[in-house]
Parts: sequence; C-alpha cells; structure tokens
Amino acid sequence: MPVKCCFYRSPTTEAMAWSENMDTLLANEAGLDAFRTFLKSEFSEENVEFWLACEDFKKTESAEKIASKAKMIYSEFIEADAPKEINIDFSTRDLISKNIAEPTLKCFDEAQKLIYCLMAKDSFPRFLKSEIYKKLINNHQVENHKKWLPFL
Repeated sequence: MPVKCCFYRSPTTEAMAWSENMDTLLANEAGLDAFRTFLKSEFSEENVEFWLACEDFKKTESAEKIASKAKMIYSEFIEADAPKEINIDFSTRDLISKNIAEPTLKCFDEAQKLIYCLMAKDSFPRFLKSEIYKKLINNHQVENHKKWLPFL
C-alpha cells in the first residue's frame, strides 16, 4: 500500500498561493473570506455571491429544488433591479429570462462564466494589490517569525 504524504502549508504560504490564480483563491475558505471582504469594500460582493450560488446550484439533484433555487438566483441576481443585480449583457440576461420557467442545471453557466472572467480580469488583480491581501501576508509572516524567534 503506498504511503500518502501530507504536508502542512503555513498560513503565509497558503495566502501567497492564492496569487497563483483565482481558482486557488476560491477553493480556499480563508482565501474566499478575504476576497469577499475585499469585494465588500468595493461594493461588488454580488459577483462572488452569484458565482458561489451557481456552484451550489449545479450540485442540486431534485427537480423541485432546481426550480426553486433557479428562481431564487434569478430574483436575487439576474432580473432587472434585483437586490444584488450582476452586470451581464442584455442577451445573456434575456436568454436566462426566457429559460427560467423550465430551468436546467446549465441555465446560469454563461452568466457565471462572464462573472468569473470579470472577477479574474478586474477584481482579482486589484485584490492582490489591496491592503487586505498585503496585511494578510505580512501578519502571517510576523506570526511565523514569532514562532521561531520568540523574543520578537
């Protein structure tokens, strides 16, 4: 039986790994929390909330839940003047509006791709330059130095 090797990533290494790509960031709970905090500071947290809602929606198995979750996502993020309306083009919004009566697990895919690209090209690079991210990296580095140099 092969031996599985597990290694511990320090919080600093983990936070630095988030800069590799947005998928790494979104897959990490602490990274996602930091990114959400940053997006809230920029008044654009609806993008990551929509993306997460779509990820959850795609895991839905029951037909009843697909319909109710789709309507909830539509009313919260897609329809005109929705409380957390996302910025997508008219044709994508129109297509979803036409298909929402009989939703499928793929009904938000195009909008989710658009929002992902928007975050990857715009929000993610700004996050990596933000004070929120820099403080996280610096705080973790100081904590690591204190472990090894207790007189700090």
